[in-house]
Amino acid sequence: MKKLLVLIVMLLIITGCSTTTQDKTIRIGAKAFTESAIVSEVYALALEDNGFKVDRIFNVAGAIIHDALINDEMDMYPEYTGTGLLVRLKLPMETDPQKVYDTVKEEYLKKWNIVWLNYTAANDGQGLVINTNVAQQYNIKTISDLQRNATKLRFASQGDFDQREDALPALIKAYGPFDWKTTKVYDNSLKYTVLDSDEADLAPAYTTEGMLVNERFTVLVDDKNVWPPYNLTPIIQKNILEKYPEIESIINEISKHFDTETVIKLNAKVDVDKEEIEDVAKEFYDSIKK
Repeated sequence: MKKLLVLIVMLLIITGCSTTTQDKTIRIGAKAFTESAIVSEVYALALEDNGFKVDRIFNVAGAIIHDALINDEMDMYPEYTGTGLLVRLKLPMETDPQKVYDTVKEEYLKKWNIVWLNYTAANDGQGLVINTNVAQQYNIKTISDLQRNATKLRFASQGDFDQREDALPALIKAYGPFDWKTTKVYDNSLKYTVLDSDEADLAPAYTTEGMLVNERFTVLVDDKNVWPPYNLTPIIQKNILEKYPEIESIINEISKHFDTETVIKLNAKVDVDKEEIEDVAKEFYDSIKK
């Protein structure tokens, strides 16, 4: 009888341990572009290294990933502070990174029980990229410098950039008119080809694009802070964080290692060098884990 009781207790312990391991499953989402997938894969590797099972829900359209999180179809994903402020919360534009973060952190918790963990130094925001040799020729480092030299420059627009309230009109309001030497509309996917082939001198870009690893291209400084910050930040359901509070320190430790330059290099490995996302994420995670 004693042996039977011992056996039952041991089975209960084993079953309990097995259930706990199976329950420690985190569903990590990623938007349908390189940067989001790399970052989410790094999150996944870190959590797996700490005893979690991870379900990867990658390649999700940006238009629906927020709803997937608040509807409990995933537990966490990397978001951007500017997206949270302007697209999800539809609040007025703010350009101070800390204020934007504080606002989205507070409002997401109130509206959706979603927690913003520590934001990273990586800012994937709107920018203008110029051929470095042209920037050097005219001593252009900032958008103010650009505005003063606009009559000498050929602008490769993307159509909507000229019309969007937060794009060229916002720049004109802050910096004054940009009287380009010429302006032509190109597909966004062609902008670096157009610049590299000397068909244009500058174009709109996002500040962590992989092609920016090339010294032939320079991102101009938005010296009047027209554009809001888009700091990369992990967001997670509050109930998941309450269930597994250790996730906060695990992911925050990862976030310390992401800055704009680092993310550009990671994107370049995939988009320029054609390496696999999983390989790039694993190499990066192995380089930073303690």
